[in-house]
Amino acid sequence: MNVPVAPTSIALSRARPISVAVLAMGGQGGGVLVDWIVALAERRGWFAQSTSVPGVAQRTGATVYYIEIIAPDASKPDRHPVLSLMPAPGRVDIVIGAELMEAGRAILRGLVSPDRTLLIGSSHRSLAVIEKTAPGDGTADAAQVYEAANVAANRFIAFDMAEIADAAGSVVSSVLFGALAGSGALPFAIEDFEATIRASGVGVDASLRAFSAGRERAAAALKQDPKIKPTAKPPLAKRFPKLELTGHAGYDALVARARQLPAGLHGIVAAGLQRVVDFQDVAYGREYLDRLEALPRDATGLLQAYAKYLAVAMAYDDVIRVADLKTRAGRFDRVRREVRAGDDQILAITEFFHPRIEEMAGLLPPWLGEKLERSERLARLVDRGRKLRTTAPSSFLLLYCVAGLRRFRRGTLRHARETRHLDDWTQRIRKFAARDVALATAVCEARRLVGGYSDTHSRGESKFGKVMLASERLAGRPDAAEWVQRLTKVALKDIDGAELDGALRTVETLFEDA
Repeated sequence: MNVPVAPTSIALSRARPISVAVLAMGGQGGGVLVDWIVALAERRGWFAQSTSVPGVAQRTGATVYYIEIIAPDASKPDRHPVLSLMPAPGRVDIVIGAELMEAGRAILRGLVSPDRTLLIGSSHRSLAVIEKTAPGDGTADAAQVYEAANVAANRFIAFDMAEIADAAGSVVSSVLFGALAGSGALPFAIEDFEATIRASGVGVDASLRAFSAGRERAAAALKQDPKIKPTAKPPLAKRFPKLELTGHAGYDALVARARQLPAGLHGIVAAGLQRVVDFQDVAYGREYLDRLEALPRDATGLLQAYAKYLAVAMAYDDVIRVADLKTRAGRFDRVRREVRAGDDQILAITEFFHPRIEEMAGLLPPWLGEKLERSERLARLVDRGRKLRTTAPSSFLLLYCVAGLRRFRRGTLRHARETRHLDDWTQRIRKFAARDVALATAVCEARRLVGGYSDTHSRGESKFGKVMLASERLAGRPDAAEWVQRLTKVALKDIDGAELDGALRTVETLFEDA
C-alpha cells in the first residue's frame, strides 16, 4: 500500500554557495586554515559547513578539506541553504594547495576548471615517497604543474609560502590565508581576516606577520602576467669544508697529509675525511687517504670523483650507523625545532625498525654471521619489525649500546663484505685508469648506485654489479665511458631493473658482429 508523504514545510534556497577545497599534508595547518575560513564566514553572519577526507601516511596523499559558505538571503529569510559535503569536479570556486604537487593533484581530480576556479598554491616542494625512493633524482617536474595550472585555472597564484612562513615563525596555512585575502575571492574585509586570526588566540603575532606577507604577495601576483612561470631557484653552489687543524693530534696529522694532494681536491677531501672519521675513527681516515693516494695525481677529474664516492662507500649505512644517528643529541634538538615544541612540552619520538636477517647477522663475526643468515627461523623472528621510542630510557639505552658496537665494526661480517666490494671497485678503477681515464671516472661515478639501507642497498648493489660487468665488456672501445654513463643513468631511474637489463642487451649487440 502506498502511503502518501506529506510535503516538507522547509523552504530551500536556490542560491549557490561559494565552494572552497583545501589540500594539505599533516603539519601544514590545513585544519586550522579551514577553521579560519569557517569562522570568517560565520563572523559576518554567513552559513558555513566544512568536511574533510583524510589522506594516507608517508606523504602518498593529503587530506582534502571542503568548505561551502553562503550569505543569508535578506529578501527571503525563511529559505534554508543547501550545502554539499563533497566537492564536485568543475563546481569548485577556490582550490588551495599547501604544496605545489597538491595543487597538481587537485587539477588531476578535476577540481580546477578554467571558467570559475581560483587556484592558490605554495610553490615549495615536500617530496612524495615515490620521489624519495627513486634510485636517482626522482623529483617530479614542477614546470608541468605550472603549465597545467595556467590552462586549467581561471586564475592562478603561486609563490614560495613555506619560505615566508619560516621567516615569520609561522606555518604555511597563515600565508595561504593571506593569499586568499589578497586574491579578493571572498567578499570580506582584511580586518575580518585579521580579527579571525586574533580570535584563535594561538601564535597570533607570527600568524599575522605571515598573513600580511602572503596577502601582499598574492595581490602583487595578480597584477603581473597571468601566466605564471616556475621560479626555480638557482642550484646552491657546493660548499666544502676547509682542511683546517682542529687541535686533535690524530686528525690534524690527516689534515697535514691531505694538504699534500692537489689544491683542487682539498675541499672534497676535507668533506670525505670528516665523513669517514665520524663514521669510524682516525685510523679509518688514514685508510681513506691511503686509497686516495694510490691513484695517479694527474687525473684531477678522476680523483675528484673517487674522493667523493670513496667516502660514501666507506661510510656505509649499517645497523650501528643507524643507531648512532638516532641517539645523537643534535637529532633530538633538530626534531624539537621542526615540530616547534615548547620548552615546557614533552616530545616523544617513535622509531620504526624493520631490519632483515642480513643486517642483524652483519653485526657478528663473519663465520657466525654467515651461519645465522641461513637460519629461516631466525629470519622470521627478525622480520617482524620493531617500534622503539627513543625518548624512553630503555629504548634509548638499547640503541645507544648498539651504536657503541662501532669499536668492533672492523671485525663484523658486514664490514668484511663492504671492504671486499670496495677493493674490487678500486682495483677496477686503477686498471682502467692506466688506459682510459674517462672510463675509470665513469666506473667511479657509477658507485652512486649503491646506497641506502636494507632492500634499497641490495637492489642498488645488484644493479651496480651489472654495470661493472658491462664495463669490463666495454673496455677498449672508444665510447666505453659514454656507455657506462648511459647504463648508470638508466639504472638510477629504473626501480625494478627491467630497463637496465634491456640496456645491457643492447650493449651485447655491439659485439655480435665483432
